Amino acid sequence: MRKRFKAKKRKNKLIIVLLIIVIFILYKLMSNLVNISFFNSNEELIKILLNDSNHHMLNSSDNLVKKMGSTLLNSEVIRPINILEKTYHLPVNASDLTFTYDNTEYISDPVVKKITNPLVYIYNTHQLEGYEKDKMEDYNIKPNVMMASYILREKLNKKNINTLVETGDITTLLNSNGWDYSNSYKASRYFIQDVISKNKDLKLIIDIHRDAISKKSSTVTIDNKNYAKLLFVVGLEHKNYEKNLALANKLNDLIKAKYPSLTRGILKKSGKNVNGIYNQDLSENIILIECGGYKNTIDEVNNTMELFSEIVADYLEET
Repeated sequence: MRKRFKAKKRKNKLIIVLLIIVIFILYKLMSNLVNISFFNSNEELIKILLNDSNHHMLNSSDNLVKKMGSTLLNSEVIRPINILEKTYHLPVNASDLTFTYDNTEYISDPVVKKITNPLVYIYNTHQLEGYEKDKMEDYNIKPNVMMASYILREKLNKKNINTLVETGDITTLLNSNGWDYSNSYKASRYFIQDVISKNKDLKLIIDIHRDAISKKSSTVTIDNKNYAKLLFVVGLEHKNYEKNLALANKLNDLIKAKYPSLTRGILKKSGKNVNGIYNQDLSENIILIECGGYKNTIDEVNNTMELFSEIVADYLEET
């Protein structure tokens, strides 16, 4: 009688454990599906952002099947021991752990087209400066400042402002010359000089970066929508910096006139341990902007680029 009671007790425990596993599987599956974004690459996301800002609402049966499969394959469902470890605090074997690295990748041009007689040239000295990747990396999405450049280009081109984005790979140039990251401005200089020599009518040259400040400092809400704030950076260590500073002041004033809370102002840089030039000695039309911070989402950056494209259009109309 006692043996049957023990066996029944063990059976009940097993049922409880199995129920926990099933509930956990359903929870993981549903929570991941709710957050599914229906895109498979950075380039695809850029196209979606440009066509429909409500990209999270997109639906596709083909993508849904893929994402469901991805959710199942990548979740802890396939390793039930993880569930038991969490439930009963079993010791974890270090060899079972995997580590991911906080890196972003070069983004190829999502909308290849020939642009003639450009007025605006956009590039990224630090191409791999990334934005918030939470809930996106599982779907191969690693947003960075290159994405911001492509977005701004397309918004300007839609306003009939012919715009180029630099697609040369800064990292490859650094590596091929044996240069470290501190030589990034030296690398981007090659691309800028080449573009300037071939395009004499450029009115604006923009180097887009992102800052390393907190989300609170880098974000503003305008009409119930979040935006990544802009900061202009001007190097004071070359003889014609006043013209670059005048450009920064003009753009900053245009922003303040329409969207005063969108700008963080102008930061003048010189002295020890700073670049102090930022290639702005190559042209009076070069400006460096910090668009948001590392905790901003690409949606917030996209919102900002919509407003900034208006500012650029206003500036070009006045010049």
